[in-house]
Amino acid sequence: MKLTVQVKLLPTPLQAAALEATLHACNQAATWVSSVAFEKDTKRNFALREHTYTTVKDRWGLGAQAAQHVIKKTCDAYTTLKANLKAGNLGKPSSKRYRRATEKPIAFRPEGAQPYDDRMLSWQYTQRTVSIWTLSGRMKQLAFTAAPEHLARLALCRRGESDLLYRDGMWFLIATCEVPEAEPNVDVTEFLGVDLGIVNIATTSDGQIMAGRRLNRGRLRERTLREKLQKKNTPSAKRRLKKRRRKEARRARDINHKIAKHVVAEAERTGRGIALEDLTGIRARVRLRKPQRA
Repeated sequence: MKLTVQVKLLPTPLQAAALEATLHACNQAATWVSSVAFEKDTKRNFALREHTYTTVKDRWGLGAQAAQHVIKKTCDAYTTLKANLKAGNLGKPSSKRYRRATEKPIAFRPEGAQPYDDRMLSWQYTQRTVSIWTLSGRMKQLAFTAAPEHLARLALCRRGESDLLYRDGMWFLIATCEVPEAEPNVDVTEFLGVDLGIVNIATTSDGQIMAGRRLNRGRLRERTLREKLQKKNTPSAKRRLKKRRRKEARRARDINHKIAKHVVAEAERTGRGIALEDLTGIRARVRLRKPQRA
């Protein structure tokens, strides 16, 4: 089972400047590669590499591995776009959102995440440092920190690529971990039913109710504060709005994670499986139902 672990980097000002220059160069190169892929209608990795690899290395000063990851990242972005278009996530071909996504090349933000493999990034778990490639050369003894359980998982299970990410003034590495899965219990005869909702996030067949009052109160409080700050529109209000970005999403994710862990722990303790409600058929019937004419 693949899981990701987020570790926070603690760079010095000089190290942060090198990371920023590297990230900006990689994303500028990816935007140019995207324009070539769009113009030549070439979205496959090896075919696109023939048109862009040498230029990416020479123009932006990227190493061989970094240049290949830039090209692969661009191809992956177009693969994701194609899947979203096919699934209808961007509306119909005649919609404005669909046309906006398909009529111009994909552009990458200057702070967009950049993948690193083991040739470009090495971990020193006991010292809690990493050695990472940058435009200025190999940067060693870059400190990082994380929660104790994440550090243990990182040391035992890290495999594959890691993503360098800049968000809200902080630097992160998102590492991929291969966690061994427990053997599933296929002999269960009873199940713990879980009904999902909005007012009550989850209700089990044992009668346990995980209410969403706390989450809804937090959402109301955040919305009220956001409206007040937006009306003020002062520099300090803008700073507070930026600081509180994604706070509501983090709170909701934390509450949902705790509820899921509680349900799984209860099912394991009693030796039962977990049965979730299936709303697929109901949603399909609602979509297909036509309004009745008078």
